[in-house]
Amino acid sequence: MNSNVRSARFPPLPIEEWEDTKNTLHLFLQIVGKIRLGLFPKMNHWWHVPFYVSVRGLTTGPIPYGGRIFEMEFNFRDRGHLLRIETSEGNSRIVPLKGLSVSGFYERVFSSLNELGIVTGIKPVPYDIPGITEPFATDETHVAYDEEYVNRFWQILVRVDPIFQAFRGRFIGKSSPVHFFWHHADLALTRFSGRPAPVREGANPVEFESSSHEIISFGFWAGDQNVREPAFYAYVAPQPDGLMDEPLSPKEAFWNPEAGLALLIYNSIREAEYPEQKVLDFLESVYRAGAKRAKWDIEAFKLTSYEKQPEKLAARP
Repeated sequence: MNSNVRSARFPPLPIEEWEDTKNTLHLFLQIVGKIRLGLFPKMNHWWHVPFYVSVRGLTTGPIPYGGRIFEMEFNFRDRGHLLRIETSEGNSRIVPLKGLSVSGFYERVFSSLNELGIVTGIKPVPYDIPGITEPFATDETHVAYDEEYVNRFWQILVRVDPIFQAFRGRFIGKSSPVHFFWHHADLALTRFSGRPAPVREGANPVEFESSSHEIISFGFWAGDQNVREPAFYAYVAPQPDGLMDEPLSPKEAFWNPEAGLALLIYNSIREAEYPEQKVLDFLESVYRAGAKRAKWDIEAFKLTSYEKQPEKLAARP
C-alpha cells in the first residue's frame, strides 16, 4: 500500500481511475446489504438496512438469526481485501474480494452462509444502479477490483464519519444514525423536524417510508454518472420555497437547482488547512437554510453545550 496515500488526510479519488472497481464494489455491497435487509428486524426509515464504518472497512453489525447473531464485515484495510462472515458461536468463513466476478462472489457468499447454518435468500438483481441490470448469479462482467482505490475510499469514510458524528451530536431532535447506504453507496445522516410530510404521488415503498416526515439530509458519495467527482451533498424534503436563495458556507459550496441539492465538491476542500471544519460549516449552513425556510424551531433543537466544548475532529500533527 502506498504510504503517502495511507497517511494523507483526504486522499485523491478521481472517479475515472476506479470506476470499474467502484461498480464491482457497489454490487458486492448490494449482495451483502440485501442479506441484512432480509434478516434484520425492520426499523423506521429503512434504518435496518445500512452498513457502518468500521476499523477495517464496512460492517453490517450483528444480525440476528435463530437465537444467535452473525456479522459480515468488509475488510478494506489489510492487504488481500476480503469479506469475513462470523457467528456468535465462533465459526467464520472468508470470501476474497479481488479476483472474483459478481457471480463468483454471490456464489461464495451464499455457500459460506449455508456452511455456517444460515439459510436465506435475496432478490438477486442490482437495485437502482443506472446501466447495470445483470442478475448477480450470471454477472461475469464486473470483476475489476483495485485494492488501492477501495482503500482510499474507505480512508475517506474513516475521516468523514467522525465529522458527521460530531454534527449529529449538535442536534437534540430525532436524527438517524450515521450510516452507509449500499443503495447509492453513500455515507448519510438525516435530521427530522418531527412533523409528517406529504409523500409525492407515485413514490415507491422506499421513498414512502424514508420521506414520510420533514427531513434535512446530508451525505458523502464518491460520484456517479451525473456528478463526476466525490462530493458532500445535502437536501431538504419537502423543499421549501426560497431555499436556494439562502447563503452557504464555505465559499466553495453551491446550490444545484437541477438536482435539488447543496454541494461541496470534495476536491475543492481536500487540501485545505482544516478540511473538517469546512465540511462542518457546509452541513451547518444547509441545516440553517433548510430549517429557516421550513420553519423548524432551530433554538429548541440546538445542543448549546457544543459551543463551549468544540469537537476535536482530527489529531493535528
